[in-house]
Amino acid sequence: MRQKLLSEGAKELSYEIREIVKKADQLKKLGVTISWENIGDPIQKNHKLPQWIKDIIADLMKQDDTYSYCPSKGMLETREFLARQTNAMGGVQITAEDICFFNGLGDAISKAYQFISRTSRVIGPSPAYSTHSSAEAAHAAHEPLTYKLDPDNKWYPDLDDLYNKIKYNPNVVGILIINPDNPTGMVYPLETLQRIVAIAKEFNLFLLADEIYINITYNGARAYSLAEIIGDVPGISMKGISKELPWPGSRCGWMEYYNRDKDQDFNRFCQALDNAKMIEVCSTKLPQLAIPKILGDPRFKGYREATNTNIGRRSKIISDILGTVPELTFNETFGAFYNTIIFRNGVLKPHQKMRIDNAEVRTLVEDWVSQDNIPYDKRFVYYLLGAKGVCVVPISSFCSELQGFRVTLLEEDEETLVRTFTAIRDSIVEYLAS
Repeated sequence: MRQKLLSEGAKELSYEIREIVKKADQLKKLGVTISWENIGDPIQKNHKLPQWIKDIIADLMKQDDTYSYCPSKGMLETREFLARQTNAMGGVQITAEDICFFNGLGDAISKAYQFISRTSRVIGPSPAYSTHSSAEAAHAAHEPLTYKLDPDNKWYPDLDDLYNKIKYNPNVVGILIINPDNPTGMVYPLETLQRIVAIAKEFNLFLLADEIYINITYNGARAYSLAEIIGDVPGISMKGISKELPWPGSRCGWMEYYNRDKDQDFNRFCQALDNAKMIEVCSTKLPQLAIPKILGDPRFKGYREATNTNIGRRSKIISDILGTVPELTFNETFGAFYNTIIFRNGVLKPHQKMRIDNAEVRTLVEDWVSQDNIPYDKRFVYYLLGAKGVCVVPISSFCSELQGFRVTLLEEDEETLVRTFTAIRDSIVEYLAS
């Protein structure tokens, strides 16, 4: 190239949740049957949408206007519906003009970090969700800046770590909250959220909340939304329907801007996000049209509650299987549909392996684990994939110094669920004993 083509931040873009699929696909060609525990897609794990939801979408598809452009910020009726839902919480108040639609939260996340000054940083939780950490690191051309979630304290944030990193890093302009959390399944306690808001206020920061799982809680938990607790601090909530309906293929998410009038710089930032979507014309229209009809239907609340109860029951099954392994730090989950399981210090070693009968598969896995400086948890994940066909994601790939793996709570066939997690438990025992 005549000039340097690739930006410095491009090397920070990674997404192990999908990268592991490339390895699994190689094994499939060798005859290995894969159990996909790497990605949060309820539809791929046997969830069926109720017929009444499908009927609403089908009816919309019969209307000619469904196929036209929509306003750049999104359908006005839908934004008004969502604003009413937020305002009913009794916290911050917004209008339809404080909402902008994107083609899924991946699009929204990319846009958010793209328009932050390169020298400014948004600090996020670790273990980190790759879409956020990669986008933030790419914009800054530097490794992600994170605060710790503590596996020895229910995965709650280490608020002292957060406070000190903000205090001694003047480049921090915002705090990311993922609530309920991906990858840990932790739900932020009210007191923790209030403390984070106070920290943001003290240092004149804005808050960024990924709330894609805000209505997916179980086992007695309740997730408090940013709108309820933010007070007069500027903030953005990111929401969507990919997990809640669920309709992941819709690629439909939105941002809600809070307290734009409290800070001119923040208001200009929100305007830049709106302008970015205007340049693209608009986001996908069909799912926007469906949102008020589905979320506003009296049947939706009962459907969501029953679905959450089922996720909670599966979380207990997984706890019964993996929670008794002494070499693991295991926390029950209360939100989203993931669990992050950590190996205790010192139990993973570089010589460990599992029996793999297929010689071709064994050779391939041994090649993968022979890379220099491969994290020990990734080694385990590759052996699990080759020996048992179970595809999970190593926690070292979530911007974390911890060693472990993330699984989903999505398999709706409980016989398959028990079989898969029993295989994981047995593999851990075999691996650590080798």
